[in-house]
Amino acid sequence: MAAYTLYYWPTIQGRGELVRLALEAAAVPYEDVGRRGDGADFGAVAEVLERAGVSRVPFAPPVLEAEGRLLAQTANILLYLGPRHGLAPDDEAGRLWVNQLQLTLADWVVEIHDTHHPLGPSLYYEDQRDEAARRAGVFHAYRLPKYLGYFERVLAGAPDGGPYLAGAQPTYADLSLFQVIAGLRYAFPRALAALEPEHGRVGALHDRVRALPAVADLLGVGTPHRASTRTASSATTRSSTRAKRPSLADRALLPWRRSQRSPISPRPKVTPSMVKLTPTP
Repeated sequence: MAAYTLYYWPTIQGRGELVRLALEAAAVPYEDVGRRGDGADFGAVAEVLERAGVSRVPFAPPVLEAEGRLLAQTANILLYLGPRHGLAPDDEAGRLWVNQLQLTLADWVVEIHDTHHPLGPSLYYEDQRDEAARRAGVFHAYRLPKYLGYFERVLAGAPDGGPYLAGAQPTYADLSLFQVIAGLRYAFPRALAALEPEHGRVGALHDRVRALPAVADLLGVGTPHRASTRTASSATTRSSTRAKRPSLADRALLPWRRSQRSPISPRPKVTPSMVKLTPTP
């Protein structure tokens, strides 16, 4: 029987993938509702937002059902899972620090999303192309280096020399940073290629997390390692979920991926006319 039930949209990764990574790294059985059965089940995911008799109503997916409760907001879900499954430090100060890093990553994800949907998700990319170009220019020039520099600094000062954000062991924040960097490498390859040599610790963390057995298994690289340790129910739950996942080539944060309807524009050249406002500090 699955210990957890995850509700998230089946055809994108987005914020829900950060929760999936933690569940996979913890090797706990879970049911991925949107990806069960023979195809994508949007209705089952939407149902949890309208469930009768729930007073603490979630606003939007991802939602995790655990111990009879519905938990929403990615950082909140990970704050719950981390201490229970060895993905957070044992001490309160360490847990608060990892949560702080996760909230910073959430801010970063919003800024990345806004490079192609600065006026909001209700409009297609083509309807906000000019605004997106200007926003992307500011992001490439100021915000991307600022976030990369921050996490490079965190890794440089990690306890015991790292190699992870909070010290010697990976946390859910490391898993999320891996996913963000994977998405950026896919969506903005030239920008990352130009900046990563100056932020070697961040790139090395991405590669280190990608090589973790549970993550490599999830991505379909290397040799699956958990077959002998899974229960029958957990194997069924995970295998049915994984069968419908994108290929490794597509495993970036899919809200940023290129598509026929909403393509990602090339990195624009930053000019004074594009950057008229003082960037957010």
